[in-house]
Amino acid sequence: MSCILHIETSTSVCSVALSQDGAVLHHREDVSGPNHAVSCGVFVDEALSFAESHAIPIDAVAVSKGPGSYTGLRIGVSTAKGVCYGRGVPLVAVPTTELLCVPVLLYHDEVPENALYVPMIDARRMEVYAAVYDRGLREVRAIGADVVTPETYLPYLEQGPVCFFGNGAAKCADIIRHPNAIFLKDIHPLARHMLPLAERAVAQERFEDVAYFEPYYLKEFVAIKSKNLL
Repeated sequence: MSCILHIETSTSVCSVALSQDGAVLHHREDVSGPNHAVSCGVFVDEALSFAESHAIPIDAVAVSKGPGSYTGLRIGVSTAKGVCYGRGVPLVAVPTTELLCVPVLLYHDEVPENALYVPMIDARRMEVYAAVYDRGLREVRAIGADVVTPETYLPYLEQGPVCFFGNGAAKCADIIRHPNAIFLKDIHPLARHMLPLAERAVAQERFEDVAYFEPYYLKEFVAIKSKNLL
C-alpha cells in the first residue's frame, strides 16, 4: 500500500492527514475558521516530519479538488503541488462532494440503505454546489450549482429518502420540507476521510498533471458564472 499525504482546504476547516496500508497514521485539523494560509503549511510540515521520523517515504499527495472556497482551494492545491514537485511524487485529486459522503457512509447507520446522498457546499444566498450519489458513491447527478427551492430535489425525494449534509445543508432545511428529506449536522470534509478515495485513485493510477491541475471550482464554476454574467 502507498503512503499518502492528504490535504483538505475546501471549506473553513483546514486538515491534513498521513495514511499507509489503509490506516491513518497522523492527522491535524483546525476548525476555528479560515486560517488555511497559516495552518495548512504547518500541518503539512508536521505530517512530513512524522513520515521522516518513522522512515516512511511519501508515495503520493491527495488534495480535495472542490468545489469550495476559492482561497482555500488555492492554498491547498498550491501546497500539494509544492510537495509533489519537491519530492517527485504524483498528485491525486478527490472531489469534495464525494469526500463529504465518506463520514456519513461510515458513521451514520441511521440513514436508510436505499437513501440517496446530497452533499452541499455553501455558495451564497440560497445557492449551493451539490451532487447526488447512491450508497456505492455512484454519481446519480453530477456536481452543479443549485438555487435551492422546494422543487430543486423533488424528483429524488419522490423516489425515496434523500440525505442532505455539508455546510450548505443547514440553510436548506427550512426550504426542503419533504417527508423523505433527512438532514445531518456537522459533516465536514476532512483529510483523514480521504483515505479510501485517495487509495482507490492511486491504485487506478488516476494521477493529475501537476503543472496544469486546477481545482474544479476554479476551472468550471467560475467559468460558468462569468458566462452567465455576460
